[in-house]
Amino acid sequence: MTALEHRAEDPVRRPVRIPFPVVDEVARHCLQEAEPETVHIEVHLPGALDPSRLREAFTRALHLHPRILMREAPVPWYGRRYTWELTGDPEIEAITFAPPGPDALREARARALAQAPPLTLSPPIRLEVVPGTGEDDGTVLVLTVNHTALDGPACLRILATAAELYGGRDHSPTAPPVRPAETLPRPPDTPSTWAPPARVAPGSPGAAPGNGLLVTELPLPRRPKGVPYTVNDQLMVATALTVAHWNREHGARPRPMRITMPVDDRPRDAGMPIGNGTRLVEVPFSPDELTGTGLPALVRRTARRTRALKSLPRPQLGHGAALLTAPVVPVAWRGTVTRALRRAATPWTSTTLLSNIGRIPYPMDFGEGAGRAHAVWFSAPARMPRGLTFTTASTAGRLHLALRWSRALLGEDDGARLRDLFEHCLHATEEAP
Repeated sequence: MTALEHRAEDPVRRPVRIPFPVVDEVARHCLQEAEPETVHIEVHLPGALDPSRLREAFTRALHLHPRILMREAPVPWYGRRYTWELTGDPEIEAITFAPPGPDALREARARALAQAPPLTLSPPIRLEVVPGTGEDDGTVLVLTVNHTALDGPACLRILATAAELYGGRDHSPTAPPVRPAETLPRPPDTPSTWAPPARVAPGSPGAAPGNGLLVTELPLPRRPKGVPYTVNDQLMVATALTVAHWNREHGARPRPMRITMPVDDRPRDAGMPIGNGTRLVEVPFSPDELTGTGLPALVRRTARRTRALKSLPRPQLGHGAALLTAPVVPVAWRGTVTRALRRAATPWTSTTLLSNIGRIPYPMDFGEGAGRAHAVWFSAPARMPRGLTFTTASTAGRLHLALRWSRALLGEDDGARLRDLFEHCLHATEEAP
């Protein structure tokens, strides 16, 4: 019997209603059909899965994490909050099996970017199982998450629970790195965040709306033993250098840059809180820092900045968002104000987003026949005005990078160029041992 099967299930009294947290409410106010707010998770397994066993394991995983079995409750015009209603059981079939074919994975990815699971039916996720095109091509699990309700790490926890129930192997997470809990001072060399940051220069966008996606596998960047920075700091510098190089190629004048970085402090075990649990910090760079010289010093400065920013106590979206979502007037009125302020704040929106999931903390082992995941990709929404996001995860000693962009800003060839630039810039952050 596995560790999960020993965990007591909390009874769900129906109907239980949970007010929308700040992140959920802001996202709900700003929904757009043209660019749905979805998170895409893609897990590659070497073998095949039994459909009935997988459906049973996934359904049991949902019940073991009852916070995911929720829908948006109806709200009258005068209501002061949106609320989630826990349903106790799924209301829709959350798992589907794609027919085999050479384009099956490409089509599943396209659906993950273009079709958000509805908020009005429980659960707000969709798992699509994509078989390989041959006997040895394995299986791909494509999980689509409505980001108004949930984030990537929470849904990875659901998949890890399903893998444990399917394969019968313990999926206790690896211990996270130990970090000091003190609040660190802001480094004196941190650029100001008051100036409007650079935008990603337009490339060759197409006529189709929505998001484009490119996934690639890279070697993990080298770090000499004992250096005071992490792979995340190297990824942050590589992201900034990539956008700076791209903008120079497209004639944009140098401007300060700010990169949004999600920080997740939740435990990864079976009791992990399910929902949108990350908080956002913005890492600034000055134009002079992104000229491509003095990279070892830049990586170290970035490490000091990110540590200080992550140590600061701060609401998920800042104090302004917490005030904006206070339930003192009807939620529909707050939505109108939120959308207006978001449009007004467009010039101050960060340049891009880097979401580094880090090393996948679970084995993601579905047992005999299906095997252990050898690649896991995530992609974060890429709505305008940012229009471009970088999402990374580490699996089996390799870095899995997903570039996602708004088709109003970039095209397929632009994505390939940005991938090449990122690979070059990431390699440039390495120091010889």
